[in-house]
Formats: sequence, structure tokens, C-alpha cells
Amino acid sequence: MKNSKNRSRFIFFGLLPAFILYLLFMVYPTFNVFKESLFKTGGLSGNKTFVGLDNFKILVKDPNFVRASQNTIFLIVIVTIVTMVMAIVFASILTRESFKGQNVFRIIFYIPNILSIAVIASIFAVVYGMDEGLINGLLRLINPGSENISFLGDRLKVVYSIGFAMIWQAIGYYMVMYMSTMSQIPEHLYEAGKLDGASRIRQFFDITLPLTWQTIRTTLTFYVISNINIAFQIIKALTGGGPDGASLTLLNYQYEQAYTNSAFGYGLAIGVVVFLFSFILSAIVHRLTKRDLIQY
Repeated sequence: MKNSKNRSRFIFFGLLPAFILYLLFMVYPTFNVFKESLFKTGGLSGNKTFVGLDNFKILVKDPNFVRASQNTIFLIVIVTIVTMVMAIVFASILTRESFKGQNVFRIIFYIPNILSIAVIASIFAVVYGMDEGLINGLLRLINPGSENISFLGDRLKVVYSIGFAMIWQAIGYYMVMYMSTMSQIPEHLYEAGKLDGASRIRQFFDITLPLTWQTIRTTLTFYVISNINIAFQIIKALTGGGPDGASLTLLNYQYEQAYTNSAFGYGLAIGVVVFLFSFILSAIVHRLTKRDLIQY
């Protein structure tokens, strides 16, 4: 009985510092964001006027907010799906297949993940360049009379161009995580599959994918959240939200309103939307990907 009390006391005092820090640096700032979003703050003067839900009412009618929301949803949904599918497929190939240069491919895929966002933005600024860009240069070699394509200056192409950069940056990290899980799958399961006449593709869907699902589920939730931050950083470094706001996401628009236009209350209202959007999306992903744990 005494040992049980001492153990409970030890756990309590061991967790107390972390809990206090969590309250100070997570709970309080989050609560403060919700509170400040109900005010209209006047730039550097710091004068605040309580406006209630007016900031949120303005958001609904703000065309820039609507466009930023559309870009955010597109980048989260499309980029996440493409990244995860490609990472799973490449991980399966590099884990299950044997070929020359296998380790080289692993390194090549992982390199983008260790680069800073500034370096990635610089690389794709060169790749997408109008005159000396890599893609336009290749297109001119194939068709000397072709016109240069403005990947970052065209309102219709810029979001797709950013999405490709995000996919390139993230594939390696998730591929390595999936490879780590796939390498632990017992070989006898694949041997049994071969004896039953299962093809490589059938083995992937019946053995590899189900036994990797818990890792996929965890990384999917993580990537959906981190995707919002990565998009903000790449857009900030590569396009600055241009042309004419065509590549803005919710975080970019929040930053622009709060720190460029000094509309802190309005910017924090956008922050509240981002917080709620992330929370709800994570809950949906968690629910949709829930499956029974398979033991092996």
C-alpha cells in the first residue's frame, strides 16, 4: 500500500512540470488566440475594440479568405494523397525487391527531407524559371519553337507547382518510416503467399498494406497537420503568396493580415479557423482510417 502511494506520488510530481509547461505554452496561448480574435486591434498602438464575432462574419465574405481556404484544402488533400501513395509504393519496392543501386535510391529519395525550406525554394525557383529554368529548357530542347511556361507567375499553375515541390520534399521521410515497418514483416508470410499463388501485387494488398496500416494511419494524421505549416513556409519563400494572392493559404493570409496589415484581431480570427480546421480534419482522418490491429 505504501509503495503504491509512493509510486503515485512519484508519477504525479514527475508529470507536474511537464503539465505546467503545457498549460503555459499550449493551453494559455490557444485560449488567448480565441479571446483576441473577438477584438479589433489597431496596429502598433495596441488599441483594442471588442467586436464579438464580426471578424468571423467578415471572413465569410472575404474573397481572399475563400481563395486561401480553397488552396489550403487542395494542398492538404491532393498533396497528402499523392505523397502517401508514392511513399508507400516506393517503400514497398525498395524493401521487397532487390536490384542494383538500391541503397543509392534510398539516399536520393531522402535527401530533400534534410534540406531547409529556403534551399528547396531556391531549387524550384531555378526549376520553374521562365528563361533559364530547367523545365522550360527541356521543353525548348524537345520543341525549339515552344513558348516559355510561367509556372510561378500563372494564377492557374502556381498552386500545382507548389504542390509538386511539397511532394518532392516529403516523400523520402515517409518512405523511410514505411520501410522501417515493412522490414519487420515476417518473411514466412510472403512465402505462404507465394505457395498460395499470390502475385507481388496481391501480396502487397493482402500482406504489406494491412500490416503497415497502423504506421500509415499515424503518419497520415501527422502529415495532414504538418502539411499546413510546410505549405506556408514554401509559399513564403517561393512566391510570397503571388501572383496577386493566387497561392495564398490560410496561414499565409493570416500572416499577411496580422504582420503586414497589422490587423491582429482579424489575423487571429483566421488562426482560430486554422486551428478548428486542423482539429476537425485530424478527427476525420483518425476516424476514417480506424481498423482493427493485426498481430503477427
